[in-house]
Amino acid sequence: MKILFIATGSQATVYGMAPLAAAVQNAGHEIILAGNDPLMRFAEAIEIPAVSVTPEPIRHFMGNGGAGSTPNPPRDLREEESLNFGRAFARMASAEWDALLDLVEDWPPDLVVGGSMSYAAGLLATHLKVPYVRHAEYLRIPMAEIDPVAEEGLRPDLERLGLANLPDPDLFIDVSPPSLRPAGAPDAQPMRWIPRNPQRRLQRWMYARPEGRPRVLITSGTHFRMLSGGSMRRLVDRLTRIGAEVLVAAPEETAEELGGDLGDVRVGWMPLDVVAPTCDLMVHHAGAATAMTVMTAGVPQLIVPPNFHTKAIARALSGFGAALTVPPEQEPGRDPVETMAAGCGEILSTPRYRQRAQALAEEIAALPGPPSVVRTLETLTAS
Repeated sequence: MKILFIATGSQATVYGMAPLAAAVQNAGHEIILAGNDPLMRFAEAIEIPAVSVTPEPIRHFMGNGGAGSTPNPPRDLREEESLNFGRAFARMASAEWDALLDLVEDWPPDLVVGGSMSYAAGLLATHLKVPYVRHAEYLRIPMAEIDPVAEEGLRPDLERLGLANLPDPDLFIDVSPPSLRPAGAPDAQPMRWIPRNPQRRLQRWMYARPEGRPRVLITSGTHFRMLSGGSMRRLVDRLTRIGAEVLVAAPEETAEELGGDLGDVRVGWMPLDVVAPTCDLMVHHAGAATAMTVMTAGVPQLIVPPNFHTKAIARALSGFGAALTVPPEQEPGRDPVETMAAGCGEILSTPRYRQRAQALAEEIAALPGPPSVVRTLETLTAS
């Protein structure tokens, strides 16, 4: 069996689809992952065979207007962001189309698995008359808000295929723990989320918990810088003052920038799947792969979300009691570093946050693993 995976968006989509792709390979089937060119290095880093179908990242397709635009102005920022996302993913699907047709002419798949915003996957499966699987790669993807906008943006492509609407998947895979699935979510095949990220040779501090003090890991952010160097130093100082060991996970270029400001603090790239279980608190901006990895480890979170998708993740986790959310838009006169430090102190001193985080981790661990979902994929192609 040949299965084509189509990832659209950031590296989180590659990491989110990788466990199922690996399980397909381990079951003896062939896979290729298609995506935009910037995703190739992330696929290569985790040893997923991948091919570029557009040179541009999703950010190239963002912006107002264009296909799928609405004649009415958005009611609020949330609506505006969902419109922009929907238009962008529609444009990307159209941009990928010719390259995908060339790919499947050389390598015809028996089944197409698309990420939740990979609209080209459903169109391609319809064109090939093979099963289509929609794979939600992480928590709280706002498909109900984005799909109608993308559908309008893809109207010419749909009409060319004789479709009135976006094609329904033959199977929808959802990695959300049951307690965090929103009301009215479509029926889904649940699947356990498994962390997948690049690795390096491990050092003892990465997998061993510190003795006698809590460990707090702060992520600098890949696309969104959560704190400037001076603000990061102040937060680190506040946390070390209450006895915490602080780690700062950052890309190498950011680590070089921050390293001189943070003193005797480990700063740099870290294998999050290994380090997260040793932590008592994670501070981050609700990047999808980061949030899911921390959930799987059963660690409470302090989240500073920058956009409507990350805010949806933050609302879900905070509503469950496994996180605190600090809005990036602070009230005049309030110091964001002080707000974050106070939130960290509350989480570290209140056992309820860890208890709720561990409850989510137990839910995730109880979900079917990717190998069992592969057997479901096999039945789709057999039928």
